[in-house]
Amino acid sequence: MKVLPFKIPKSKQVSLIYQEDKGKILYDKLHQHEEIQLCAIIEGEGSLVVGDSINDYKSGDILIIGSNLPHVFKSDTTKFESTLMLSLFFTRTSFGEHFFELGDFTEVEKLFKISEAGAKVSENQEQILELFSSIKNASNLNRFILFLKIISELLKADIQPLSTFIYQRKYSDNEGKRMSNIMEYTMNNFHKEIDLETIANISNMTPNAFCRYFKQRTNKTYFQFLIEVRIENACRLLKNQDILIAEVSEKSGFKNISNFNRKFKENKGVTPSKYRILS
Repeated sequence: MKVLPFKIPKSKQVSLIYQEDKGKILYDKLHQHEEIQLCAIIEGEGSLVVGDSINDYKSGDILIIGSNLPHVFKSDTTKFESTLMLSLFFTRTSFGEHFFELGDFTEVEKLFKISEAGAKVSENQEQILELFSSIKNASNLNRFILFLKIISELLKADIQPLSTFIYQRKYSDNEGKRMSNIMEYTMNNFHKEIDLETIANISNMTPNAFCRYFKQRTNKTYFQFLIEVRIENACRLLKNQDILIAEVSEKSGFKNISNFNRKFKENKGVTPSKYRILS
């Protein structure tokens, strides 16, 4: 199974690729692609792993995924029967080798830089969503015009990075498969106890070699990553007022509520009960 790189289907005559991902879940294998991806979440929510960070995504979000940036979506199927994500894919040279170097487009360099760590738009979402919704039935020319309008809105918006650390080397297919297996097992089993021996076996490595391997590629230990996955799941559960905090703790893989409270505050800056009030 070759997970990385993930090739975007495209025609030789089309430089800007528009794609709709619709189904019960989004593509949930760790992957990377040469193209920068601008995406609008129309329906659905879940977790997005980018670089060294676990992020949530939800309906209405606008996301930017950089070129060759490994990432994986994990859809939450408890609230939505289906998901819908609209995406535009392009590279620096999609419209000609020097297109974005022209004086008219020098501002776009800022977007290329932002995309390297992945990003989420925190304002202007409605305007950008409207532009995305017009793309499906647009001609190639009008689709390109809408793309430029989206770029313009992104450059005016407040954009927050998704990650603080990006592994600089491009993943090989073997590395992609290994990291994908690690991510998939973790995202599917975080609510259970996971020990070092188990996850090392998943990666076909000795425990010591696995610890070094994972830290080099994410800038954190595996168990730091695991706790963050659990905390993000807890954040989604806490929005349901009918679930007791003790149950949230258990469903998120914590052995006891005191450890859950401590780790949650370390990661989010507030206690679970405070987070529930604020969310």
